[in-house]
Amino acid sequence: MSAEVDLGRPRTAGQPEDAEPQWRSAARPRAGTPRGRAAGRARSRLAAGCGLLVLLAAASMLVPWLGGLDQRLVDYTAVRLPPSPTHPFGTDAQGRDLLLRSFAGLQVSLLVAAVCAVVSTVLGALFGAASGVLGGWPDRLLMRVVDTVNAVPHLLLGIVIVALYRGSVLAVIASIALTHWTSVARIVRSEVLSLRERPFVDAAISGGASRWRVLRRHLLPAIVPQAALSTVLLLPHAVWHETALSFLGLGLPPHLASIGNILGEGRAAVLLGSWWIVTFPAVLLVASALAVAGIAAWWRDRSLPRRRSELGL
Repeated sequence: MSAEVDLGRPRTAGQPEDAEPQWRSAARPRAGTPRGRAAGRARSRLAAGCGLLVLLAAASMLVPWLGGLDQRLVDYTAVRLPPSPTHPFGTDAQGRDLLLRSFAGLQVSLLVAAVCAVVSTVLGALFGAASGVLGGWPDRLLMRVVDTVNAVPHLLLGIVIVALYRGSVLAVIASIALTHWTSVARIVRSEVLSLRERPFVDAAISGGASRWRVLRRHLLPAIVPQAALSTVLLLPHAVWHETALSFLGLGLPPHLASIGNILGEGRAAVLLGSWWIVTFPAVLLVASALAVAGIAAWWRDRSLPRRRSELGL
């Protein structure tokens, strides 16, 4: 008499004997499970962030154009008018329409912040990649430069740079870009040091590839996603930094509309009861920062497998 021993996967109650085991896909979590609900919330945040950012970007380009008026047009007969059908955002202390001026300022702030984020990312990526590839004393020297820049408060260093060339857009871009590249350099350096220990890098070096060829053909393509994520993460920070400089009167020229200039001009009007001069530009600023931050958070969770597994995504 022989006994049949089933060494396969145990069957659950109610499952037919000849049924094949159903393996759960890690890439596509099933709806109704904790992982599925977490993935659904992440997709909802991504859709909300993308939709809000596209809406703000489109409005910042279309509203000043469709308005048909110059946002710098002064009308002293319509000073500090509250929101109305004629002026949905009200007017400021010079009688300028705040709807046109706020969206024109948002366009300028987003453009300046995007340029600053790209320049900071490129500078930090090149610095971090060179530090990780060279190693030895060049690595230590470059990291001491990073520590020196980090030791100085970013806002203070930015004020010094802008004060030397006050009213210059290039000075504002330089003050933000030259103070925010260090975090990108550290991230890229750590990624390069990790990639240097991978088998494909050892194989390339064993095959006679030079150090710069390994960097160009193998390491740089691998760190591009991290660099792109750094650009997205730096964007809202650059917006706030430009706004702070303009609010202090050291940023963009006064005749050029930006969120910081509008807030700086409206801070005295708040004491007179003109709350709308500050409220609507501030709402646009917070909304743009939250939209970019939501997209960056989703991207970060999807691009880092370890963090994704911890979050159940």
